[in-house]
Amino acid sequence: MKKELKYEDAVKRLKTIVAEMENGDTDIDKLTDNLKEAKELIAFCRNKLQKVESDIKNILDD
Repeated sequence: MKKELKYEDAVKRLKTIVAEMENGDTDIDKLTDNLKEAKELIAFCRNKLQKVESDIKNILDD
């Protein structure tokens, strides 16, 4: 990701990619790029959620 990405923005972009694919609006030439982007966004979201979960556990353990 090029800029500081927020979780909410990543989820919105994922929803857009999925909607385009479901509707058949994805240009076949962009399909691979969209799938790569979706994979990166999913990894970003997963890592963000794991960090937040860890932070919450640490706060509650104090």
